[in-house]
Amino acid sequence: MASQEISQAFLSDPKEQFARDVTRGLTRAGQKELSSTYLYDDVGSALFEAITHLAEYGLTRADERLLETHARAIVSRLERPVVVAELGSGSGRKTRHILRALGSRQRSVLYYPIDVSFSALADCKQQLSEVASVIPLQGTYFDGLRNAANRRRADQPLLVLFLGSTIGNFDRPGARRDFLRKLRDILQPGDALLLGTDLVKEEARMLAAYDDPTGVTAAFNKNLLARINRELDGNFDLTKFQHEARYNRAAQRIEMHLVSKKKQIVRIPGAYLEVAFRRGETIWTESSHKFKLDDLAGIARMAGFEALESWIDSEWPFAENLWVAAPAQ
Repeated sequence: MASQEISQAFLSDPKEQFARDVTRGLTRAGQKELSSTYLYDDVGSALFEAITHLAEYGLTRADERLLETHARAIVSRLERPVVVAELGSGSGRKTRHILRALGSRQRSVLYYPIDVSFSALADCKQQLSEVASVIPLQGTYFDGLRNAANRRRADQPLLVLFLGSTIGNFDRPGARRDFLRKLRDILQPGDALLLGTDLVKEEARMLAAYDDPTGVTAAFNKNLLARINRELDGNFDLTKFQHEARYNRAAQRIEMHLVSKKKQIVRIPGAYLEVAFRRGETIWTESSHKFKLDDLAGIARMAGFEALESWIDSEWPFAENLWVAAPAQ
């Protein structure tokens, strides 16, 4: 799971874009899909926050432990004072450790949190202004990153933070590679990327993180159908769909699905859409790819980076990876 996936959903009227994406996803031949971007309305975001506190979901705590424990080691690998930009910053809670570590090494820290949420950015500025000069940039990942990159002086390296496991949430074939290459194209040689990656672990342990016994993750997943009902006047009956988490071993990813319990027809007037479901047919709502540590250096190299170092959590296999933008070939 992740708080945000790169999407075009915010480039036009949000409701119209939502309707278009719902229509496109639910009329696909073969596997019906809905973008994981839409899991995170206000209700979904609150449910995801609850998920991060579940015993079964160790990812967020591992991410925070690594940043708290190794922030000084991470920033010590940077050769010069840097400007920081964070993709999908949210409130920036975890980022405090990196900013404080940087503040102990350089005279001042300039931090550009990038997010589509105005309220998250306002909270971020309030929370982190004591440890950095915070300049919020509202917008999509790449628009915000270009803005931050254009604002820094020519002699100032950029440190880009992409924390959590968001890199694992890209669904389309090649989307992760394309994203990382596009990110690299914005950067200059010597700029750095701190990338969070959830690692492959025991299958049962991974599945439990996405299908907790208390049903919070199920409510989070089903809220996507409730959102369609609220915003597009749909008539999904949530009791007729079941949350299911699967592990695709070949693709190294957890998949979240909503399974139709019966043959049914759903009407969505706000998208001018009527959708038929077979019993057992699913809507694929999210992918969460897991990584093997040995593969990460190759992923970095293919995207135009050099992998400097990885820090691994001992309780929940998760890695913070520091990459540096290599000279263009």
